[in-house]
Amino acid sequence: MMSGIRKRNLPNAKTPADAQVISTCIRCGTCCRKGGPAFHHADKHLIEEGIIESRYLYTIRKGELAYDNVKGCMIPADSDIIKLKGQDDSWACIFFDENQTACRIYADRPVECKALQCWNTSEVEKIYTKNRLTRADLMSEIEGLWDLLEDHQCRCDYDTIHKLVKALNGAHKKKARQRLIEIIQYDIEIRKLVVARAGLDADMMDFLFGRPLRITIKNYGIRVRQSGKKIILMPSTRRSAPC
Repeated sequence: MMSGIRKRNLPNAKTPADAQVISTCIRCGTCCRKGGPAFHHADKHLIEEGIIESRYLYTIRKGELAYDNVKGCMIPADSDIIKLKGQDDSWACIFFDENQTACRIYADRPVECKALQCWNTSEVEKIYTKNRLTRADLMSEIEGLWDLLEDHQCRCDYDTIHKLVKALNGAHKKKARQRLIEIIQYDIEIRKLVVARAGLDADMMDFLFGRPLRITIKNYGIRVRQSGKKIILMPSTRRSAPC
C-alpha cells in the first residue's frame, strides 16, 4: 500500500507548469512498483481457490518491525500481515506487468488494490489495518503443519528477539548473543527440513514461516554472516527505529 499521496504530477512532466492534479487512474504503475498489497478476510478465497498461489506470498509475523506507509515509520506488526511478493530484488508487485503497465490478475486483485486511489488514499487508509488475513485463518486446521508453525512462532518470537538485541549491550551480552544465534539457526534449519521432508515448494517458506530472520534482523541493527554452518552476528549500519 502506498503512502498518503493526495496528488501526483503526470508522468514525464518537464516543468512544474506541466503538473496536473489527477482524479482517475492513468496506469502509470507507481502504486504497483511500490509493493504488493496486504490481504484481508475478503481476499481469503483468492488463496483457498488457488487464484493466487501461496508461493507468491510472504508473511510479516506478529511483532516484526514493518514499515507502515500511512504512519510513515516502522512499527511492530500487531498480527500476521500476508502480502504479495515483489519481483526479484525490487518492490514491484509480482503480478505487475512492466511492459503493459498493467496488473496480470486485475479481475481478481485484492481489496486493498481495489480501494487504493493514489490521488486520494482515504479509502485504503480506512481498511488497511482492519480484518487482516492471518496464517491461522488459512492453516489452523491443517494437522501437523499448524503445530509446526505455532512452535516456530514461539521459538522465534520477535518480542524475545528485541529483548536479546537490547541485551547485547548489557552484562549478559555473551549469553544473549548465543541465544540469538540459536534462534536464527533454528529458523534457517526448519525451512530446509520442511522442504526436504515434506516436499513443499521452497518458495512457500516465506509465507509459512515469515521472512528469514537472517534478513529481518537487520532492522534491529544486526547483520548475519554465515561461514558454513557457523553464524556470526555483526553490527549493521541499517537500523530501523520504530515510531
